[in-house]
Amino acid sequence: MPITRGERLQVMLTNDELEAVDDFRFQQRMPTRAAAVRELFRLGVASQGIVAANPRQKSAAFGVLQKAQSH
Repeated sequence: MPITRGERLQVMLTNDELEAVDDFRFQQRMPTRAAAVRELFRLGVASQGIVAANPRQKSAAFGVLQKAQSH
């Protein structure tokens, strides 16, 4: 089931920052800038030990966080 995104976050970037996002996006073959930004955000959150979403999801289902699965 796709994630519903009800909030919009506007971020202003320098040309160098936008180029870095685009470079990351194309290197990772991400479908959109938004997906690339979410993945970069996910990586930052994951670096702090927070459980993160599956990076192989389609853009429509691409999320930053997911609930921890119980075994």
